[in-house]
Amino acid sequence: MPSTSATLWIVATPIGNLEDFSPRASRTLAQVDVIAAEDTRYSGRLTRHLGIDTPMISLHEHNEQARIEQVIDRLAAGESVALISDAGTPLISDPGYALVRAVREAGFAVQAVPGPCAAIAALSVAGLPSDRFVFEGFLPSKAGARRARLEALADETRTLLVYESSHRIEKSVTDIAAVMGAGRAVGLCRELSKLHEQSVVMAASELAVWLAADDNRRRGEFVLVIEGAPPIERADADIPLDALLAELLSLTGTKQAAKAAARLTGRPTNEIYARALALGE
Repeated sequence: MPSTSATLWIVATPIGNLEDFSPRASRTLAQVDVIAAEDTRYSGRLTRHLGIDTPMISLHEHNEQARIEQVIDRLAAGESVALISDAGTPLISDPGYALVRAVREAGFAVQAVPGPCAAIAALSVAGLPSDRFVFEGFLPSKAGARRARLEALADETRTLLVYESSHRIEKSVTDIAAVMGAGRAVGLCRELSKLHEQSVVMAASELAVWLAADDNRRRGEFVLVIEGAPPIERADADIPLDALLAELLSLTGTKQAAKAAARLTGRPTNEIYARALALGE
């Protein structure tokens, strides 16, 4: 391993099974001057298990801004710092982005010790297209905002990766079926690398029924791998816009009709929406 002086190390930690902890990650945590951990109590159990006694400070979503200056001061003094999250790769739906940006702007080195990441692990076992994908993190917790976000993603042709918690998983899958289509394929990966690991892939409507059938299926931490929307070929340029809009408006609402017409023609959505409103008057 290169010298750890004045370097911020981004260290991935196990998402479940401690056997996933790499020797390099263990050596890094033992050699740095301080570990910045999302939860020092949780991470303290990990370091004690590994026999590591490196001092630890907290760095989480509520104190990240306050910690940045402290970390940079340590780096300026020639110390090294390791950033770890509760599980997996830091910054992936976890704190750290603001710190990494500030450290780079201050001129110090940032290096990664790669390892487990729940999103990538789920993608690798779902059997859905993996050549192009989008990571969405957690969907909004409130129903209206969640459905609005899903509507914005409904036409995304790349595979979608979403994190979800146990108390919202059933509602989120139900919303996916309602907004993206009952037949949209969804992979559900639960408790990855842990004792009760489970993964299934089925149509969104079937997955909602599957979840409701057994309380145990709604326990733990989840990654959803959502099939991308099929690409739509653009309409023939000779088709008049008004005729296209009239046909779409007969099938759906103004907003959705305008959005579909924009995709089919390649023209600006705002322009087409205004025309759709005019046709509806």
